[in-house]
Amino acid sequence: MKYDAIILGSGLGGLECAFILAKCGMKVCVLEKNAALGGCLQSFRRGKDEFDTGFHYVGALGKGQILERIFSHFGLMDLPWHQLDTEGFDQVVLQGGSYLLENGYGQFADSLSAIFPESRAELESYSAFLEKVGKGIADPILKGSGGFDSLNTLFEKSAYGYLCSSISNPLLRNILSGSSLKLELRPSTLPLYTFAQINSSFIQSAWRLKGRGSLIAETLADGIRKMGGTVLANATVTSLEEKDGHISGAQILHNGCRETISANLFVSDLSPQLTLDLLKDSPNVRPVFRRRINRLEQTCGFFTVNIKLKEGVIPYLNRNIYCYSPDLDSVWNVAESPAGSPPRGILISQQIPESGTTATQMDILTPMDYSEVERWKDTLPNRRGEEYKAFKAKKAQECILLAQSIFPNLKDSIETFYTSTPLTYMNYTGAVKGTAYGIRKDCNSLTQTLLTPKTPFANLFFTGQNLNLHGILGVSLTSLLTCSEILGKEPVVPFLE
Repeated sequence: MKYDAIILGSGLGGLECAFILAKCGMKVCVLEKNAALGGCLQSFRRGKDEFDTGFHYVGALGKGQILERIFSHFGLMDLPWHQLDTEGFDQVVLQGGSYLLENGYGQFADSLSAIFPESRAELESYSAFLEKVGKGIADPILKGSGGFDSLNTLFEKSAYGYLCSSISNPLLRNILSGSSLKLELRPSTLPLYTFAQINSSFIQSAWRLKGRGSLIAETLADGIRKMGGTVLANATVTSLEEKDGHISGAQILHNGCRETISANLFVSDLSPQLTLDLLKDSPNVRPVFRRRINRLEQTCGFFTVNIKLKEGVIPYLNRNIYCYSPDLDSVWNVAESPAGSPPRGILISQQIPESGTTATQMDILTPMDYSEVERWKDTLPNRRGEEYKAFKAKKAQECILLAQSIFPNLKDSIETFYTSTPLTYMNYTGAVKGTAYGIRKDCNSLTQTLLTPKTPFANLFFTGQNLNLHGILGVSLTSLLTCSEILGKEPVVPFLE
């Protein structure tokens, strides 16, 4: 069977691209190697309990805001979205203090100015800057290459350098950065645009799902199928075939059977490295391009503790909590602890309870470099040995101990818990080295680390978090950018309106 378009991988970017192409009349086929769709959106079951893999909350989903406009076109606004507290959607706990971050650019600046009155002018300027970034987020699609000019300028600036030059109080800088474990706080490389775009979106509004992140993937897949598309799970792409300088087909292993599926167009939601591995002997991939892609560094991963709580004990908090060890001088150093040392910063997120005011589940996440688990890279899930189990158990108890500074009775309130490392994410989501945010973007080397959807093949395109932006909003914008390269701007612009 021949399709108009084949999409490799069913992460958010792949599913959104498939949806857009199907809506434009193309016959599409999504190929996913795992049993579950969605990449980091997938959920997993342990007995009667279901936990999210990597989805916790989104920003800019309020009426008329950018993600709400995009999700409306994908049919995702009918899901059970729940807004976090506008007077404190995030709580940052550090250096003996606790600080709530408010929604709304003005309210955000005002609430922190009440604590740091001498910094009011700086906070108002900072908030205005984030608002400006938020308003121009769709410019690369709406304005074409001209929209990239201002973004590239911000990509070339250091987020850490900007904060140091614009916020004079070190504690306030930590607070403004403290809710950013949802991106890699690496002072030497993190681009200002990445930092500003993500923080801007959450200051607009912050939302959870009353349910699992897998609902997003399932809704998109259902929409694709209703438009005549095909979505195949357990379909591993083993290689890509070429003909006359174009990709002509994908060899797959599906439910134990080998076959070749042909298409005119291919979109890869896999990492660029894995995509090129499917073209190992291609004469059309220049060695210099292959070396460039394979040398790109990956961002850190996460260690996650998924906790099943005893009923009626831990209160449900309608916000996320970022908690740091008291001795940490800068949140920008949270991932630089020596391997094996206790976590110095964690994100605590709760699932919305079905009823009542107490939580039934809690997730604790802390950054973890792949090097901490690399010695087990050649082992299989659930067969990594006793040393690996002991490593995870120790790390879990350290995370729980830090979380007890917020919930003093947490340890006694746990019914059971489950853990995952970057190896887990690598095995179940296909993320290279279990990376949480894809390829590391480097403000000092923009042309080398910021990728475009284009590849050496005219009919093969990249999408997903490995290009310019990560996160739910970032990947959604990237999927629109990829489709604008394929279809032109006109069919894509309505998704932003």
